[in-house]
Amino acid sequence: MKQKNSPCCGVARFLALLEGPWATLIVRELLGGPLRFTQLKQALPGISAHTLTHRLKGFERHKLVTRTAYAETPPRVMYELTPLGQELRDVLEAMRRWGDLVPDEISLENDPEHAPADTETAIPRRSLKR
Repeated sequence: MKQKNSPCCGVARFLALLEGPWATLIVRELLGGPLRFTQLKQALPGISAHTLTHRLKGFERHKLVTRTAYAETPPRVMYELTPLGQELRDVLEAMRRWGDLVPDEISLENDPEHAPADTETAIPRRSLKR
């Protein structure tokens, strides 16, 4: 039985869980394997520590990511996609393929509704390969 206030279709649930520009980029990075917070932050130029923390906590709450803290000095915390999070691989690969079809003359760089395109944050093919 669906929870009250839960979006009723799969697309709506997907968008509710992965809303915002950073969500899919965080997942993209984690598809390459477990990462520390600082590694994620370095891989995503422009993301604030607050936003990354907020997104990771939400992903953990919704069972997309696991957070493992190791009893070491200095402390080490790793973030890793759960099997449910790994299921997003094909979704991101489809997004990458579609994005590759968009002609170069269609640019978001000067579109005030979009952040400037950054080739550094393009979906790395290494992360999406099985």
